[in-house]
Amino acid sequence: MQDKLQKLDCYKWLILAVVCTGTFMSTMASSIVNVGLPPMTVALHSDILTAQWVVTAYMLVITSLLPLMGRLGDVGGQRKIYSYGFIGFVVGSLLCGLANSMGMLIGFRVLQAIGASALIANSMGIVAASFPQNERGKVLGIIGTVVALGGLCGPSLGGVLVEHFGWHTIFFVNIPAGLLGFAGVRLVLPLDKRLLDEKIDYLGASLFTGGMISFLLALSYGSKWGWFSLPILGCFGFAAVIFVSFIRHERRIDYPMLELSIFNNWAFSAGNLAGLLSFMAMFTSTMLVPYYLHDVLAFSPGKIGLIMSAFPLIMAVTSPISGMLSDKVSTNVLATTGLVILAAGLIITANLQLDSNMWLIMTGQALMGFGNGLFQSPNNNSVMSSVEPRYLGIAGGVNALGRNFGMISGTALAVAILEYRRAVTAAEIGIPSPAQQMAFFLDGFHYALLVGAGLAIAGALVSFIRFGAAGQES
Repeated sequence: MQDKLQKLDCYKWLILAVVCTGTFMSTMASSIVNVGLPPMTVALHSDILTAQWVVTAYMLVITSLLPLMGRLGDVGGQRKIYSYGFIGFVVGSLLCGLANSMGMLIGFRVLQAIGASALIANSMGIVAASFPQNERGKVLGIIGTVVALGGLCGPSLGGVLVEHFGWHTIFFVNIPAGLLGFAGVRLVLPLDKRLLDEKIDYLGASLFTGGMISFLLALSYGSKWGWFSLPILGCFGFAAVIFVSFIRHERRIDYPMLELSIFNNWAFSAGNLAGLLSFMAMFTSTMLVPYYLHDVLAFSPGKIGLIMSAFPLIMAVTSPISGMLSDKVSTNVLATTGLVILAAGLIITANLQLDSNMWLIMTGQALMGFGNGLFQSPNNNSVMSSVEPRYLGIAGGVNALGRNFGMISGTALAVAILEYRRAVTAAEIGIPSPAQQMAFFLDGFHYALLVGAGLAIAGALVSFIRFGAAGQES
């Protein structure tokens, strides 16, 4: 069956379809759960502090395991690891839907995240190995569209499922898609060849995972527990010690989990740094704009959803176009321009007031979606094209790590700035009035999004310097 498929002219596009199935499923799973948290909390007799771990645990596990999963793909075979990813995700989804306590749900969500990390880390490597370099930008643009659509469909589909069929179905809906993806892997993806004859550095992987989880916990809960509280300082200190141990360990062994020399490649390092800064910038807005729309403008959930959908919709349209352009035009020019436009959208959003109209708000969201769509595909193309084929798995894992780390750190930064500015402006007032509370929020909101714009500009400068140092890429 597979021999016949490989003779078809559309074979590489069938490979892309399989990868897009895994990408859409894992992306949607990140956003669909938020809608079901309130009924889950009630049904499982829990509280919001515990329930938030359904989201937090998923993000922590994925972010921590991405480099390891990319390395496993390089050594054990991307097809094999990708198929295991579908199995883990389907089994985890089934068990999440059957969970009868919050503890069980969080535990099974970890299993689901392990499967998702295998899918996310190896998707770009599979695509990069299946398409010639002059087509990679186009297909990575298509994947960018799928990511946007997954984020867009999650909340809307989740709302319908929870309202009409119960919270369990937001996990069960993954099962048919996951089984279809697994069948696609077995029938379509080519057998793994030219595997690295190297050992897996499980000690290095354990050190990296432990350090990353500790660091991300501190970022996620710094505002809630206090940045100078003993638990947060302990998490940061533990992470620092573990990361130093990880780097020393990786430099000493023959087959490291993360080949540190890959970061000597300026195009690779600069692309990942620019990607990290872009997601940090984006998530200052993603975190705070819904609160602005709800608490300041008193918009309904439906209206908030409509406004927030402008970002992924514009990104979904822009990503494949920018990807195709990156096969013919300098990737760095496109990436730099995209980040400047992203910064412009953040500046517009940062200056929203009590009486700002919906069209101005949507203009800011649309500009951010356009800038992000213009940036991501060319940047990913540049990153994946800058490494040798044997490093495609780890390169994809590091690229996805930057994305997820940017999401978490951007969210933490936005909340920290908001709370700090609130505290500063409210220091001399005993009990603020509702109008004063709103003014305090807007002050913190403005500062947080302006910092986000600054991060986008910093990312644009990194891309511009990359262009000057490496010359024109195509």
